Formats: sequence, C-alpha cells, structure tokens
Amino acid sequence: MAKAVGIDLGTTNSVVAVLKDAHPVVIVNAAGMRTTPSVVAFKENGHLIGQNAKRQSTLNPERTLYSLKRFIGRRYREAAEEIELVSCNVVSGPNEAVRFEIDDKLYAPEELSALLLRKLVDDASSYLGETVHDVVISVPAHFNDSQRRSTMDAAQIAGLNVLRIINEPTAAALAYGFSRKAHETILVFDLGGGSLDVSVLDVSGDLFEVRATVGDTHLGGGNFDKEVTDWLAAEFEKRHGINLRQDKQALQRLTEAAENAKVELSTVLETQISLPFISTAAAAPKHLEVILKRAQFNELTAHLLERCRASLEAALAEAKITADDVDQVLLVGSSTRIPAVQELVRKIIGKREINRCVNPDEAVALGAAIQAGILTGELKELLLLDITPFSLEMETEGGYVSTIIERNTAIPTRCARLFSATGDTQSALNLYLLQGEPKLTKDNRRVGQFKLEGIAPTHPDLPQVIEITFEIDANGIFNVTAQDKKII
Repeated sequence: MAKAVGIDLGTTNSVVAVLKDAHPVVIVNAAGMRTTPSVVAFKENGHLIGQNAKRQSTLNPERTLYSLKRFIGRRYREAAEEIELVSCNVVSGPNEAVRFEIDDKLYAPEELSALLLRKLVDDASSYLGETVHDVVISVPAHFNDSQRRSTMDAAQIAGLNVLRIINEPTAAALAYGFSRKAHETILVFDLGGGSLDVSVLDVSGDLFEVRATVGDTHLGGGNFDKEVTDWLAAEFEKRHGINLRQDKQALQRLTEAAENAKVELSTVLETQISLPFISTAAAAPKHLEVILKRAQFNELTAHLLERCRASLEAALAEAKITADDVDQVLLVGSSTRIPAVQELVRKIIGKREINRCVNPDEAVALGAAIQAGILTGELKELLLLDITPFSLEMETEGGYVSTIIERNTAIPTRCARLFSATGDTQSALNLYLLQGEPKLTKDNRRVGQFKLEGIAPTHPDLPQVIEITFEIDANGIFNVTAQDKKII
C-alpha cells in the first residue's frame, strides 16, 4: 500500500514525516533540510518555493509571500493584524476574500499554499522512492470552519487526498504519548509563527482525549518579530529622521534582522544588530548599529506574553483542573524557545520540568504521521477524541443566536433541532450559521447560510416546524441539512 505522510503546514516553516518501521520519522527535503520555509516567491521566469524563495526576499519583498497560513480562510477585514506583518500587497477579492496582488494578478492563499504543499509532497516522494498521494495535514486547534475548508481546498488544488485534518496540539500529544502506557494529563502549549493553541488532554494507553482547547490565531512568532522591527525603525528614525517603513526593501531587512535577533536572544543576554547601507537617502548611505538586550526584548513583547497567559489560564479553567493536576507540559512550536515564554509557562504550572523529549519544530508532523499510519492501517487503532473549539449556532429572530453544539464537544458529533418558521404560509426560509460564543449575531462569525425552499403550508393555527441537523466531522468541518416537519 502506498505511503501516507503527515504534514505540519506551518506559518514560518513546514515539516513532513512518515512512518518507518512503525515509528514516525521526519523526511528531509531536496536540500537535505528537515524543515522547509513556508515561502513562495514570483520571478520573471516562474516561481520559487521554500529556501530559494526565502533567500531572495530582501531584494524582492513585494513578490515574496510568507505567513500564508495567517490568511487562509479569512476575510480581508479579519486580516488587518496579519497585513501589517507582510511586505506584499494584500487586497480584498470576491466576497471580501483575501487576495495577494502580484504583477497585476490576484492569487488566493489556497493557490499559494497548494504550491507549497506540492513541493513538500514531491520532496517526500523523492525521499520514499514512490508517489505520495494521501496526507494528513495539521491545523491550529482554533482554526474555524472556513480556515479548515480552505486548507482542504489547498490540498485538493495540489492534487492530494486528505485523509484527515488534525489539530496541532493533538498531533503533538500523539507524538509524545505514542507507545507510552502511563495515564497522564498533558498540557500542550503550542506557539508557532502565526498562532497559539493551549490544549489539555488525558492520555491513557491507546486513548487520547482532549478536554479543552483555547487559542489565538492572531498571535505567533511573527508578532514578536514585528515589535522588534518597529523598535528598530523607530530607533533609526530618531537618529536620522528617516522612516524606513516606507522602503519595502529596508523594511524586509529590518524584519529579517528582528527575527534573527529574537532567535539569538533565546541563548544570549544581548545581541548586536548590524545593517549597513540600510538607507541611501539624501545621497548619503546610512547604517543601523544597535544592541538589543533580552530584558529589553521582554519589555517590548510583554503585552504578547499577557495574551499567552490569558490563553493558558483559560485552558486550565475550561478543563476544570488546576496546575497541580498537570503531569506533563509539552512546548510545541519554534516560538516556545523564547525564554520569557518558557518562564511564563513554568510560573503558571509551577516548578514542574517541561518535557523536552520531542523536538518542538517536529512534534506536530510526527503526530500527523502517526495519524496517517492509523488511518491507512499501518498502525493499530488508537482512540483519538478531539473536540470542537467553537460553538456552532444558528441565528434566530431578533438577532440572537441559538447554540446547537457547544464548544469543547467531542467530535465527530451530530445534533438535530426543531425550529418554528414565522407565518403559516412561509414557503422558504433563510438559515444563517455562526461560530462563536457571544449571544448576539453581530459578535459571531457567520460561516454559512442556505435557503430552505418548498416548505409545505400548514394550518393557520399550527406552526411551521423545521428540523435542522448539524454535523461536525472528524476534521472539525460542519455540514447542515434541513427539512420541514408536518405537524398533524
């Protein structure tokens, strides 16, 4: 049987893994690297993907696309924070969908993600010596229905068959708990390049049960980079009166320097940032030379750490446990290497040592590969009980919402409800579906709508009753059907 692979389609980097002798291993790409930059660039004679695209980003900032995962499945008005993090031109497309404008052409995030997925799978095929078609793809636990569907669309554009969409914290726990027999309560703190997920799971032998998940899909390593980028730009403007934010190439150099400084400050207390010839304004070259200390970096990003704290504390509360109930803490995602992030987790959970048995950059892909092995029969069945991070609701009269499926409900799940139509001769009904928690429609995300036609008329004294069936599958994607019910 052909191999199926697990893919961690990351914001900054992507990883592919496969089962080998019943154990997951990371697949190296064509360049011999274990991670592939999630970057796509356009040139006059075609496009570049991965490391080659990243290398030329400074000289080609407006045609180099990264952080695609932060845009996929989002409307333009939902991506304001993300737009500030990229150098390319982001515009509003059909139905408010996000589009990237390159050389007067518009590209959807799904199209560009498909190019990346195709590259990842082609490298995997070369490594394995056989064509790969079946994949398990990871997504943040707090991806909504639109983001999950768009990820599936990207895979289909790439010609792939998606066996399953798996939540990233769940995949990481699977990588950790695989072959372990002890009963443990695990907290997964997953801070990647573009999203934060905190999940609490119970692991017991072959059972993996998610108890709660809380997250922020607008928070990741890119936000930490931006704080340093803004600080560098402000320092330069203060010294030379030149705003580097108006120069795309200079801004790209600042962004790369900020990311490198963040990485260096994970192991040293201060780092020197040197950017010669960052500006040639007024016919005189200008250079940027500054020292950034770890303590100063922590001050610049303190508000981001507070957002991390809020999600961590909320996850414990939703799981109805205290820090003392946590047996193991897994840090997942490259941004968990930030010392202040590690210290935050230690303070909230206590003095418990953080488990480091799985590489934070590779844990999710390894778990996705295990899931692929289960679905193809290569591994024995494990019982994986994941949950939906959002409530699924329907708009009711007066702009209020009626909750159909509560958040943190185990998936797959199915629920049927009866609703009354207004008027005894109403022959059609518009249904609006929402995801979120607030009680007012305007505060939730509308994720779908459909029109139920052919409603049979009823007696004036009897209500028109509609039965609506909501289903959320194992991928976290919902389906809805409706029919009118006659009352006799």
